[in-house]
Amino acid sequence: MPYGVQIRVWGDYACFTRPEMKVERVSYDVMTPSAARGILEAIHWKPAISWYIDAIYVLRPIRFDNIRRNEVAGRVPKFKPETVMKNEKRLFYLVDEGDNRQQRAATVLRDVEYVVKAHFELTKNAGPDDNAGKHLAIFQRRARKGQFFHQPCLGCREFPAFFELLEDEQPQSCYDGVEKDLGYMLLDIDFANNMTPMFFRAVMRNGVISPPRPGAQGVRA
Repeated sequence: MPYGVQIRVWGDYACFTRPEMKVERVSYDVMTPSAARGILEAIHWKPAISWYIDAIYVLRPIRFDNIRRNEVAGRVPKFKPETVMKNEKRLFYLVDEGDNRQQRAATVLRDVEYVVKAHFELTKNAGPDDNAGKHLAIFQRRARKGQFFHQPCLGCREFPAFFELLEDEQPQSCYDGVEKDLGYMLLDIDFANNMTPMFFRAVMRNGVISPPRPGAQGVRA
């Protein structure tokens, strides 16, 4: 039996990057379901459960801002485990010799606030000690205390997400009575199928986006 939760999420800036923008970062109009799932998993996740996003409420007006961000062109080298075990201790870092720095423009969201409604289901990795009530209690306890395993973010690591558990309050969107077609949006990544991205046609009705489940009709790879 799926157990549902809802949390309020907000932050000063957010960037849910459109994959079709190759050089400059441009954010979607609203939070993507995969970003919402990432926030829930930052609070509580185990191999025994899988999160599914039911609805995303847009509480504040959609506003964009243009900023410039310092980035690097290279990546931190990733050594093979065999190499690390056979050789001396190796450090994972990036040496910046001056020509590796880049400054790029980004179109980001500002002053965002959402309510994420979601539920989790037990997976095939669930053991005899796993049950839905146990994981629901763990999530609620951690969310009430503001605990997380790693800092949840709003698309990018430099944009931290703040959250609180909503138990009885019903969210009210500023777009009540408005319908807006947001175009195709990233739903999630299919990690079991060579990390294939999945997209869906996002429509915001009364300030609410209701994403489908992965594999549902209308989801495109």
